[in-house]
Amino acid sequence: MRSWKVPVAVLAVALVAAGCGGKRQATDTGSGTAACEAADGRITIATGNSGGVYYVVGGGLAKLISDNTKLKATAAETGASVQNIQQLVAGDYDMAFSLADTAADAVSGKGAFDGKPQKIQALTRLYPNYTQVLVRANSGINSIADMKGKRISTGSPKSGTEVISNRLFASAGLDPEKDVQAQRLDLAKTADGMKDGSLDGLIWSGGLPTAQITDITTSLKDQVKFIDITPQLQKLKEINSVYDKGTIPAATYGQPADIPTVVVPNLLLVKADFPDANACAVTKLVFEKKADLEKVHPAAKDIIKEKAAMTDPVPLHAGSLDAFGG
Repeated sequence: MRSWKVPVAVLAVALVAAGCGGKRQATDTGSGTAACEAADGRITIATGNSGGVYYVVGGGLAKLISDNTKLKATAAETGASVQNIQQLVAGDYDMAFSLADTAADAVSGKGAFDGKPQKIQALTRLYPNYTQVLVRANSGINSIADMKGKRISTGSPKSGTEVISNRLFASAGLDPEKDVQAQRLDLAKTADGMKDGSLDGLIWSGGLPTAQITDITTSLKDQVKFIDITPQLQKLKEINSVYDKGTIPAATYGQPADIPTVVVPNLLLVKADFPDANACAVTKLVFEKKADLEKVHPAAKDIIKEKAAMTDPVPLHAGSLDAFGG
């Protein structure tokens, strides 16, 4: 697989046109519309860090919605999965990107949602996130267990990356709060920390390629290396069956060999009361205009219609069922 470089102008147009970062406005109820025709209204989409794929794909999706339906959509930068779900349920956003493991925790009231099941549903399964673990070559880190006492970026607070980071540490017998110098940094600050030497490594869950990871590997070259975390996969699967084995192709970041890793699907979420017609229209749009999303970011190539309804244990929204033909 070849490395992908997305023209800055393409991203800029998509994100500016989508109005990233706008505040939430009330959504039309969608009553009285055709079964799969969105009503007039405004919606906001919770994405992720500005250097990550959620932000880019979310901006592209907002533009598609605004250009092809009666809805006007904006995409907002956020801390990602946990925060997205919390603010989605609170009514701050109408739609949200999330890792499937975090969404599973939400519907069952586990993890960050301890004892409080969240009434969320999925419009569709999206592309997979790859767990990307990058360390300084001279750090002495060759496994998750080697991160004991090291300075590791674990992602933004309340992000899906932080959830996976803590589970990786626990699977290797490390206490995230005592055994690791965890730095809860967004992707931009993580890249700065890797380049100035204030970090020994990072854990990031994102699509391929992630711009900030490309920045680090291009800037530092052989001063950094990826590590194989698949020895932790079995213990991760005991927590949640959505975890699976994947591969980061060598060409993605100009590495000498493919990197085995752990992958987890992404979901596009709404609250259970999101209007059926709007849900149907947006879901159909994702697949009818998938080629446009691929132009915004190549991770969208891995949005596969045959897997779109595979969102368990998160319920699929009734409008999405209509979009998929029942």
